[in-house]
Amino acid sequence: MSTFDDTAAHLLIVDDDERIRGLLKKFLARNGYLVTGARDAAHARRLLGGLEFDMLIIDVMMPGEDGFALTRDLRRTLATPIMLLTARGEAEDRIKGLEMGADDYLPKPFEPQELLLRVNAILRRVPKAEARVEPPRTLHLADLRYDVARNEMWRGDERVRLTATEAALLRIFAARPHEAISRAQLVEELGRDGGGAQERAIDVQITRLRRKLETDPKRPRYLQTVRGAGYMLAPD
Repeated sequence: MSTFDDTAAHLLIVDDDERIRGLLKKFLARNGYLVTGARDAAHARRLLGGLEFDMLIIDVMMPGEDGFALTRDLRRTLATPIMLLTARGEAEDRIKGLEMGADDYLPKPFEPQELLLRVNAILRRVPKAEARVEPPRTLHLADLRYDVARNEMWRGDERVRLTATEAALLRIFAARPHEAISRAQLVEELGRDGGGAQERAIDVQITRLRRKLETDPKRPRYLQTVRGAGYMLAPD
C-alpha cells in the first residue's frame, strides 16, 4: 500500500453522493493520491478558485448543473484532465462527454481498480514541462507555434490551452509529421482499449483539436484526413 507525498497528484472528485465520494477518496488516497471532494458544481468551482488540481473526476448525474454542463463550462479556461462518471453507458453519452471536453468516460458501476488504472493512464499523458538548454524544435502551423520539446502550443505570446488528450495526440502527430496515422494506431499509442467505440472517440478528439489548429476546421489544412489511412499533421 502506497502513501502520497508532497509530489502526489491532486484529484478533485465532484459527486453529490456523499457515500460514493467518500469511498473514492479513501481508495485513491490509499493508492498514493491527494484527494479533495466537492458535493456539486458550485462547490467544485469554489475549490478550483483557490486550489490547483491535476485531474477532475466528475459525476454526470448531479442535481442542478450536471457534469456535462460543468465540463463544457470549465473547458473554456481549464486544460486539466477530466474524467466523467455516470450510470448511463450508452455510446451517445460517451460521445457527448468527449464533445464537452472530457478526456475519458467511465460508466457506473465500475471496479475501483479500473478507475485507478484509467487515472494513472491519463496522468501519464499529461505533458511535463522540462528545462532545456538547447533551443526547442518547433513546428509552425500558420500563426501557431508548437514547441515539440515541451509539448506546448503558442499563438504569439499567448499559450493555447490543450487538454491532456489533445496534447498527447499532438505529440504523436508531431513525432511523425506528414505521415498518416490510423485511428487504431492512435488508440494504441494513447493507451486505450481497442474497438470501434474508441476509434469513434478519436474522431471526436480530432474535431476538437482542429478547432484550435485550423482557421476553418471544416476544411482542415494542417490536421488532414487521409482517406483509408487515418490522420496526418502537415505543418508549414
